Amino acid sequence: MKNIIKVLALAIAMVTISTSAYAQKNERQRMTREELAETQARFIAKEMAMDDSTATRFVETFCQFQKEIWALGPRPKRDTSHLSDNEAERAMNERFAHSQKILDLRKKYYLKYCKFLTPSQIERVYELERGMMNRLFNRSKNKGNYK
Repeated sequence: MKNIIKVLALAIAMVTISTSAYAQKNERQRMTREELAETQARFIAKEMAMDDSTATRFVETFCQFQKEIWALGPRPKRDTSHLSDNEAERAMNERFAHSQKILDLRKKYYLKYCKFLTPSQIERVYELERGMMNRLFNRSKNKGNYK
C-alpha cells in the first residue's frame, strides 16, 4: 500500500512539474517594434495575395517606413487646457509640424510603393494598415494600457 501511495505521489509531482514547465515555455513574449512591423507587412502582403518578389519588396519598404515614423518620436501632447495662449499656440504648431513630417513621409513612401504596386493596391494597403492599428489601439485600451 505504501508503495502505491509513493508511486501515485511521484506521478502527481511529475505531472505538476511538467505542466508548469510547459506553461512557462508557451508564455507569450511581447514583440519588438520591428517584429510587429514585419508581421503587419507580411499580413498585408498575404491579404493582398502578393507574389513572392512583390511581397519581399513590400515588407522591406513597409519596415523602412515604420522606422522613419518611429524616428520622428511620439506625437506632441494634446492637453492644452492648462496652457497660456502663447504656450497653446506653440503646442499646436508643434503638432502641425509633426503632422507635416508624417505627411511628407507618407508621400515619399507612396512614390516608392508606386514602383511595384498600383494606386488601388496602395489604397488597400492603407486600409489594412489602418484596420490593424485600430485593433491594436482598441486592444491596448481594453487592457488598460492606454492612458
